[in-house]
Amino acid sequence: MATTTTSTGAASYGDCVAALRTSLSFLESSVSTLGTGVADFPRLSHVLKSVRHYELIPQPTLVAAEASLRDEIGPAITTLLDRADAHIARVERRIEALKARSELQQGRLLHDSSPTPSTTSAGKRKLGGGSVSSERLAVEAKLKARQKEALQYSVERLELEVLQKERELRKRLDAAA
Repeated sequence: MATTTTSTGAASYGDCVAALRTSLSFLESSVSTLGTGVADFPRLSHVLKSVRHYELIPQPTLVAAEASLRDEIGPAITTLLDRADAHIARVERRIEALKARSELQQGRLLHDSSPTPSTTSAGKRKLGGGSVSSERLAVEAKLKARQKEALQYSVERLELEVLQKERELRKRLDAAA
């Protein structure tokens, strides 16, 4: 019996040693896997570390820095805003001028396309052997009407320019105040 106990004991010890070696190989494999996984850990911890620096600045220093910044940037901002306002005003004047010109042209087209009593009577007179002077009077009347429309357009445009200059003057006075 003693031999069977020894042989079974040696077999069970052999099994234990084999199991221990297998566990040891698994452990070594896990350690090497972990080693490759954390090999870059110092660099990653340095990259991911957030460092916050808080520096207390006295209130007078902060106010002086704000004033300095305002003094440096203020004139440039004012200049840019003035240029933008002037450009917008120019574009608005151009739009108004184009609208006025369009209305004038439409009026001229309507005036030219609709027969006026003087031109129809002149045409009837011509057919009936009328005089050339009545035709000339009709042409002169048309010419005077067109000149009148052009002068009205010029007056409107000048009035718009005066209004724009008044607005600009008010803006400058408000900015200076």
